[in-house]
Order: sequence, then structure tokens, then C-alpha cells
Amino acid sequence: MGFISSVIGAMAGLGGGTIIKPVLDFAGHYDLETIGILSASTVMAMSTMSLVLMKTTEEKVDFKVSLLIAAGSIIGGLIGKGVFNFYVVNLESADMIGIIQSGLLALLLIIIYVYFKLDRFVTSYKITNKVIIFSTGLLLGLLSAFLGIGGGPLNVAILALLFSMTGREAVINSTFIIFFSQFASLVLVTFTTSFQGIDLTMLPYMIIGGIAGGCAGNILLFRLSSKAIRSIFSLTILVIVLVNIYNLVKGV
Repeated sequence: MGFISSVIGAMAGLGGGTIIKPVLDFAGHYDLETIGILSASTVMAMSTMSLVLMKTTEEKVDFKVSLLIAAGSIIGGLIGKGVFNFYVVNLESADMIGIIQSGLLALLLIIIYVYFKLDRFVTSYKITNKVIIFSTGLLLGLLSAFLGIGGGPLNVAILALLFSMTGREAVINSTFIIFFSQFASLVLVTFTTSFQGIDLTMLPYMIIGGIAGGCAGNILLFRLSSKAIRSIFSLTILVIVLVNIYNLVKGV
């Protein structure tokens, strides 16, 4: 699961967590807190490997935009993870939060799917205002940390809409942002829960899968056409929407 999710995540900018979180939720073997750690750690491994390999390519990160979004996503990620921990750990409302996560993620992915199907009719922008860019990162970080997905599809859609990035450019910059947001999320968990009571026996295997998937996905990213990457992106989102709808119905 770590490998397949990371291959698609690195190749299509989905981050891997968008797949890992709902699929682990579907399997029903772990609680929400454990799923969040497994997902964040795997995505962190994938994004790290992808960024290391991307240094040798001609495609570069737009640091002017991505650093500001990353800074905002770190703060947003801390807030989102804090809200998640408060309700799941302190108030023990895991079932309610699980239903909210599945419903909100399904809704967001449907919007993103429709956007990429109709983007030729949508005007894209080239925003340069630093406050807006930072605020965008803040919102992305908050949503991705609360949902436990890493933010990949949200990042790709926003980067394409607000900054007129091509598919491949959006994937690369999304991976850069994901790295920082997941790092912040794991740091917060380390200092607030110290991973106590969390079943992490599968973590090493998922991290290895994330690293291997990051390598394979990065190779495919530069061998496939932008059209092929977009098709994989759309198909994966459609499948994950169905999984989230199932999780939502099951939870209710």
C-alpha cells in the first residue's frame, strides 16, 4: 500500500496520503490516530525521496511561491493537527471525526475532479500578493493535516488555478509543500503524544514502500506526458471518492 500510493502520489502530485488514509480507514484495522501517523510518515518518506531525485532534473521548484505556501502550510498544519488531536484524543470523538473526514474529503475531491475536467473553461491566475499566497498555504495546511492526506490534490488544483502552473510544475511544487507540511505534522505529534498507545508495527514497511514508491513515481513523472499524468490523477481521484463515500456510509 505504501509503495503503490507513493508511486501514484509522486507521479501525479496526490501525495500518497489521499490514497493511504481512506484505504486504511476502509480496511478498519487501525484507529484514526494511528492512520494519521502511518499516512504522514509514508508521505514524508515519499516526498523526501522525490525532492532528492528532482534535484537532478531541469524542472525546478518556484521558491518564490512554494516557500510562502509551505510556510503557511506549516502553521496551518499545526492548527489542523491540533484540532484533530483535541477531538480525537481529548474528547474521544473519533467516530464523528472519521465521518466528517470522509464526507469532507469526498466533497473536496469531487470539486477537484470537476475542476480538472472543465479547467479549459476556467480562468487561471498568476497571483503575486504575498499575503494571499501565505493565506493559501495556511488553508491548505489546515485542511490536509485535519484530513490526514498530505494535501496533494488540493495543492495541485490550487497551484494550477491561482498560479497558472502546468501539470508537471504543480506536481513538483506540491511535493515540496507536502514535505514541509508533513514534517510539521509529525513534529507536533512527537511533542504532544510521543506516539504513546499507537500501533506502529507496520510503519517501517510503509516507509520503505514510500521511499521505493517515491523513486518509481519520480521516474514515471518525467517519462509520461502531462496528458497521461492528468488522466492518472483524475482516475485515482474518482476511485478515492468512491472509497470515501463508502467509508462515510459505513460510519453513519
